[in-house]
Amino acid sequence: MNVTERVIQEQFPFWAGALRVDLPVVEAPLVVVVGCGTSYYLAQTIASAFNQNGRNALAVPGGEWARRPQSYVANRHGVCVLALSRSGESTETVQAVDASRAAGLRTIAITCEKDSAIARAAETTVYLPTHADEGVVMTSSASLMLIAGLRMAGALLDDAITTAAQAPLGILGEIDTDLIAGRGHFVYLGAGALYGIASEGALKLQEMSLSYAQTFHPMEYRHGPISLIDERSLVVLLYSEDTRDEEAKLAREIQDKGGKVIGLGGPGDVSIPLKGTGLARLPEMLPALQLFGERIAGSKQLDTTAPRHLTKVVVLA
Repeated sequence: MNVTERVIQEQFPFWAGALRVDLPVVEAPLVVVVGCGTSYYLAQTIASAFNQNGRNALAVPGGEWARRPQSYVANRHGVCVLALSRSGESTETVQAVDASRAAGLRTIAITCEKDSAIARAAETTVYLPTHADEGVVMTSSASLMLIAGLRMAGALLDDAITTAAQAPLGILGEIDTDLIAGRGHFVYLGAGALYGIASEGALKLQEMSLSYAQTFHPMEYRHGPISLIDERSLVVLLYSEDTRDEEAKLAREIQDKGGKVIGLGGPGDVSIPLKGTGLARLPEMLPALQLFGERIAGSKQLDTTAPRHLTKVVVLA
């Protein structure tokens, strides 16, 4: 077990902090959630959670919000900016907070580094201590920021998610090597709030295993992209509770065309049951997707502690 996998397996004691940390109340007409890379995909999920709970929200990459907010909202009056950054030093996210404060907007940062640029820049900071051995690839910290962000969006989460998340982690941790051998085309599918989680799963796979991966909404996948399915395809399908039956039909269609399916919350060549309901399913899935990237990397004999071309903090000179 390398350091990457150990941190994934050992992240759960840190979840208690994210479940109990005091969080600021957000009462703005519109919440803009910003971040870069993993943090942006978490932002997509958190923004969707705000919307599901009756609060208008939008996810925007940090660099875009810092440079062209007018492309995303017509009027910034009353906007609250919620910024996610593990290191608190990601250049574009810090720029987004600085630009927002200069425009008179309320700013809240969620970070795993207490003494960081984003903590100094934001009006309010939520600090989430994470695993000290986490390396370049975001794992434990991503789960913590997701949990805190979902709670800010009104999700009711408790310690049950910690136990629930360990079952999918165990299943994907022991995945049959025959299922992944020779796979070179990876697809992640998720709807609604699950789209951001699917995107993050695909990013983990790319970072860890240098594999090309795509992300789509499940029903969109039929409209062209499914033409790429063949015997080298492996699809990770994150099932939504309300559309499980139609997504199961899509899974069978993929299988009929030669692809293999891992179904989280529904049928597939590997079917992984989930205990949670609603937004509680999101953190239940995330560690398993992190470990799956590690497993694919292992099948290619790649070291996930030193991913190619990546650094732990992206700072633009």
